[in-house]
Amino acid sequence: MIEASSVSLALNNKKILDDISVSITSNEFVAVMGANGAGKSSLLSLLSADQTPNDGSIKLNDIEISEYKKRKLAMLRAVMPQHSTLSFPFKAWEVVAMGRTPFPQYTREKERSIALEMLSLVDAALLSEREFPSMSGGEKQRVQLARVLNQILSSEESERYLFLDECTSSLDPAHQHTVFKLLAKLKSEKLGIIAIVHDINLAAQYCDRVVLLKEGKLFMDRSTAEVLTPNIVKEAYGLNAVSIGHPEGQWNVIAAAVNAVD
Repeated sequence: MIEASSVSLALNNKKILDDISVSITSNEFVAVMGANGAGKSSLLSLLSADQTPNDGSIKLNDIEISEYKKRKLAMLRAVMPQHSTLSFPFKAWEVVAMGRTPFPQYTREKERSIALEMLSLVDAALLSEREFPSMSGGEKQRVQLARVLNQILSSEESERYLFLDECTSSLDPAHQHTVFKLLAKLKSEKLGIIAIVHDINLAAQYCDRVVLLKEGKLFMDRSTAEVLTPNIVKEAYGLNAVSIGHPEGQWNVIAAAVNAVD
């Protein structure tokens, strides 16, 4: 379990996160949501140990996360940032193979075979020999997702966590659903997934829970169905919305009202 207790973060004397407590287990798919500037990326960076809180504590499996050595931490959690830059002409499979850096290395051919499996998971096997800088934004995003999957799925730890900062922001609708369907399936393998999500309906369809932030504070932390309602969407985003029952599922579709903003 990852457990944050009363964490706060300030940058340049500005409070970014204020007294947030949240816990996440290794068998759930959690969406971190909120308006621009709500503190989503900052919370993700604290939970993944990329930043240190000014106040409060964060524990991973009952141990302060700051006490883990970097290699051990890399076996327990993987992080896909919102933006990744790589200017060297590595092939896609070579980028994906970098995910196995914390682990014992196999032969080049074996590493390539594993990387191809990861690329296949995100429907990117055909990109394997393409040079990374030549790809579109969406193609790069799928390759980077395959890289962090390679990292976390190579781990034999009993509980593992995957942190994703807007991992589908550049993807077309079909690939967005491909990725979210995969993530929802992977949680059954003792993998906790914590993803920043802007698409309300993707979260409604695939995520178990929503951690909703507003102005640096925890606004709600409940099941997806409880959080993603027109009233809550209005309070959190300032968006007038309506809820429509999906004819093929147990979730509701949240659509913008005719007068979406006041």
